[in-house]
Amino acid sequence: MSSPRTAARTRTTSESTVELELNLDGTGSSHIDTSVPFFDHMLTAFAKHSLTDLTVRASGDVDIDVHHTVEDVSIVLGQAIREALGDKSGISRYGDALVPLDEALAQAVVDISGRPFLVHEGEPAGFELHLIGGHFTGSLVRHSFEALSFHAGLTTHVRVLSGRDPHHIAEAEFKALARAFRQAKAHDPDVVGIPSTKGAL
Repeated sequence: MSSPRTAARTRTTSESTVELELNLDGTGSSHIDTSVPFFDHMLTAFAKHSLTDLTVRASGDVDIDVHHTVEDVSIVLGQAIREALGDKSGISRYGDALVPLDEALAQAVVDISGRPFLVHEGEPAGFELHLIGGHFTGSLVRHSFEALSFHAGLTTHVRVLSGRDPHHIAEAEFKALARAFRQAKAHDPDVVGIPSTKGAL
């Protein structure tokens, strides 16, 4: 049995303070307090559906905008994922998930490639301007995925295939990403070494 893939990271700037711990081989338990309630909801869903144990404590200048706190938490989450993955030996590497939430349907495909890239499309017009819960701008979904993918070294494709309610759309996207990441990070008993012809990811 391999040792748990864990990481603990902190980040302090003039805009936010973030403390984060994760275990990629967990059960999906979480303790999230970012001071941004809807983002807490999304990170809780990400932990649950990716089977990642996640603890996040963050504070920031949310009186100005929640943007800085969401961005910095996503950066630290990505950094911790990259650290916990180690050399990526024995992982499945790829994951693909379709997740519905009532009328919303989102697809995410993840490659733990070491090459950061995000393709994100399909959100309905005006979604990026909507305030979900009165504080979380729809554009922050993409911004969170960008920061996470870049700092974790993930190639990530997310598509919204249908949806009307902004809460449902955002949640379907986060859950789809979680399920795809769960597949990609999983140990594959048929994989020997690092799953790349280059010998490194």
